[in-house]
Amino acid sequence: MQRRIFLKNVLMFTGGGLLASCARPFSGSKSRSGNAITGRITSNGKPLANVIVSDCYNAVATDKNGNYSIEPHANATFVFVSTPAGYHFPNEASLARQYKTISSLTDKKADFEFQPIGKDDSNHKFIIWADPQVKNDKDVKLMMNESVPDVQKLVGGLAAGTLIHGICVGDIVWDNHDLFPRYNEAVSKMGIPFFQAIGNHDMDYRLGGDETSDATFKKHYGPTNYSFNRGKAHYVVLDDVLYLGKEREYKGSITQAQLDWLKKDLEFVPKDNLVIICLHIPVHNAVDNNKDLYAILEPFKNCHIMSGHTHYNRNVITNGIYEHVHGTVCGAWWTGPICEDGTPDGYGVYEVKGNELSWYYKSTGQQASHQISLFVQKNEAGQDEMIANVFNWDPLWKVEWWLDGQSKGVLGNKPGFDPLAVKLMKGDKLPASRSFAEPKKTDHIFSVPLPAGYKSIKVQATDRFGNKYEATA
Repeated sequence: MQRRIFLKNVLMFTGGGLLASCARPFSGSKSRSGNAITGRITSNGKPLANVIVSDCYNAVATDKNGNYSIEPHANATFVFVSTPAGYHFPNEASLARQYKTISSLTDKKADFEFQPIGKDDSNHKFIIWADPQVKNDKDVKLMMNESVPDVQKLVGGLAAGTLIHGICVGDIVWDNHDLFPRYNEAVSKMGIPFFQAIGNHDMDYRLGGDETSDATFKKHYGPTNYSFNRGKAHYVVLDDVLYLGKEREYKGSITQAQLDWLKKDLEFVPKDNLVIICLHIPVHNAVDNNKDLYAILEPFKNCHIMSGHTHYNRNVITNGIYEHVHGTVCGAWWTGPICEDGTPDGYGVYEVKGNELSWYYKSTGQQASHQISLFVQKNEAGQDEMIANVFNWDPLWKVEWWLDGQSKGVLGNKPGFDPLAVKLMKGDKLPASRSFAEPKKTDHIFSVPLPAGYKSIKVQATDRFGNKYEATA
């Protein structure tokens, strides 16, 4: 995301398998009367019952023989299946490919075949990539030489047979759509199934209004709203970037047609399942009709939203829904090792066990234990001050500190700036390559003045899962 019109409204403290996919829907419910699409869902030739098929306006379940029939909406362009639990995600070079273009169908027939995983998939992992946002060959090289090997190392270190997939929550590229194939190459090299959400920099700005803004994206990745299942987790990807019809102007919003489809999709999901919503623009403070989305999700007691866009890391809980606003793969637009809040370039790593979710933030090039940056600098009074940036902090973390080996108790967070972000980005000439990047105030800063003559300090952060992380100076 560049510092342009939308940035004014997205500042941090504003107001304080088969892929089920579709393009951003037009409003209305008009269908192609008498043009029903029919098909059969099978695995190794055997029918699969109660599998959900959709055109992103309506959703139907297959019968006991694996058959379905759906009347596509007049504006529907895809027919797709919400991958049932227990089956592999069909993909092409690791890119999810579980849909068919309606215009390509012969005799209005769309059959789908799934391959069984062969074991219980209730326990699995996934990663969230936010904003790779490559603009030129230099950015691509950094993605290929730093980000991709980091994921390869992570995946290679998992136990044999571990199920893991990835989701990119938008801004795959930075307006340069010719680079989509280079991102595809990165996905192929990571070697795990990857799903894509559309971001504002992935849109077409000169083809018309919002209804045509995803044309190029769809050619590469299929539709932009979809769902899939693994174990007791139900994943939904949404397009929450509403193009306003004037180049580069957009807002965070989810149309009524999308909300209507989401209701229908979730009718097939048990209320005790884990629900994971993936989109680009943060919902809690930057989607204008977020209350409508929260209302639909309210019946699900374990729901998480995955977003990006901001180039900082933040965790927010609203109406019991946990939103993970991710630090970005590109950091501050590939200008250095950190995002604007001092969070290192990186991505989220998640583990699903049944309907429970746990997670940590993975800094590119660092061990999983790297969760704190620790600094000592002079404060305004000229006194040494310790500043700890605990990247993935939320209110259930506990942050403690020690001075010269003696426990000094719990630290409270105090919104502030990361010292390295200030050093690398503050001012209209820094960073040299993309000087619009500026340090952002964050709520995961912990600071305390230090007495004269101290010898050592230690900070220990305990996350909500009981994992402990340390940094010393």
